[in-house]
Amino acid sequence: MAPQIKYTKLFIDNEWVDAKSGKTFETYTPHDGSVIAKVAEGDKADIDLAVAAAKRAFHRNSEWRQMDASQRGEIIRKFGDLVERDLKYLAELESYNNGMVLAYASLFIGSAVNNIRYIAACADKIKGDTIAADGEVFSYTLRQPVGVCGLILPWNGPIFLFANKVCTALAAGCTVVVKPAEQTPLTALALAALLAEAGVPKGVVNVVNGFGPGAGTSLTHHRDVAKISFTGSVEVGKLIQQAAGANNLKRITLELGGKSPLVIMNDADLNLAVPVAANGVFFHQGQICIAASRLFVQSGIYDKFVEAAVNYAKGIKVGNPADPTTQNGPQVDGEMMNKVLGYIEKGKKEGAKLLCGGNRIGTTGYYIQPTVFADVTDEMTIAKEEIFGPVQSILKFDTLEEVIDRANNINYGLAAGIFTTNVNNVLQFAKHVEAGTVWVNTYLAFTPQSPFGGFKDSGLGRENGMDGVLAFTEVKNVVVSLPKKI
Repeated sequence: MAPQIKYTKLFIDNEWVDAKSGKTFETYTPHDGSVIAKVAEGDKADIDLAVAAAKRAFHRNSEWRQMDASQRGEIIRKFGDLVERDLKYLAELESYNNGMVLAYASLFIGSAVNNIRYIAACADKIKGDTIAADGEVFSYTLRQPVGVCGLILPWNGPIFLFANKVCTALAAGCTVVVKPAEQTPLTALALAALLAEAGVPKGVVNVVNGFGPGAGTSLTHHRDVAKISFTGSVEVGKLIQQAAGANNLKRITLELGGKSPLVIMNDADLNLAVPVAANGVFFHQGQICIAASRLFVQSGIYDKFVEAAVNYAKGIKVGNPADPTTQNGPQVDGEMMNKVLGYIEKGKKEGAKLLCGGNRIGTTGYYIQPTVFADVTDEMTIAKEEIFGPVQSILKFDTLEEVIDRANNINYGLAAGIFTTNVNNVLQFAKHVEAGTVWVNTYLAFTPQSPFGGFKDSGLGRENGMDGVLAFTEVKNVVVSLPKKI
């Protein structure tokens, strides 16, 4: 049964409003491609209204700016409680709109609640320093909110990313305008309603649905926006970086793509490594930026690992994400499905050995079989480009030194992992691999306290943890002249 669609308008200044143009657009469920709802389509005029509301709410005399940091934290904490209260509905809405398996959507939202509560506790922990400055002066620093922030969300994990970006910005004292992905606007609107229920004052949080060329571009170019936080593709991230300097020097946080290496050494526990490696690339149909999409297996166990990996992939159940026995759902839309199928064809054409999967399932919805390629080499397209689909590419290596160099020989640097029982392997790999997160004998292990972000083309800045909160602040140095004599 489809979840009730409660909100389809724009949320500006704590009011539900139609787009100024009167335009709407359709949003779909990837299970069968059917239309869920028509949603208000915001553009420049609506972004201008939302930014103006956020700017008013950020004024030094506003309710929000005068509020104690601990009270901001209490509002964020209450928001977390409301998300937990409505977890079942939110998970159903997330699954219905983006195809995430319902059980995984529930886990994701549970993780979001933990993050929200951690961030709420950070609100009154932001502090400056006193400085042992030369001369007869007293010098200290203040950490103050950067201002109005534009938050641009991806479609693959809308609730988790909304909660993380919005709450870190609010904990720092900023005000925000959120632009959800056009494929998945519904949960952002539902969360905006919960923030209003939690007591967020007018104008502090605004949500404008729309497309990149209209709403997104207007937000990234707006003079009154002090910071942009974006999660999405490298191509769009580079455009945002350019836009950030067009009218003012916006601060930016970019969490972009990845082609993350996962290394399996000869001494690895295969009973652990095989399912974790599979989950690392097949979770959410491979639609995660940190997917373990380059699986390097040492030559001594390569054949044994490949056999086990194929057997595991063949056992994954693909189907309706609402079915509690389903492990993989559909790709988010037909465009992404066809893109992934195109990469599979390139893999076959370039000489990779297709061992299972590789085809679309049925003709309704956007389902793809879990796919395993062996004998993949570094120069193949499937080993270099982000696929964002359920495709496991297995490469062979001989030595740790060799695999570190091969892992680093790419423009991405978001995450990496290694399975080994040798502590020297761990220390050398963690030291030399170029990645923002390194997992050891695990993968996709997150905590609210840990910073997250990438090297190279995988992004700029860090999210999560106290680092994420401080990314929404500016440091101000205050120098006070002291009398020479007492």
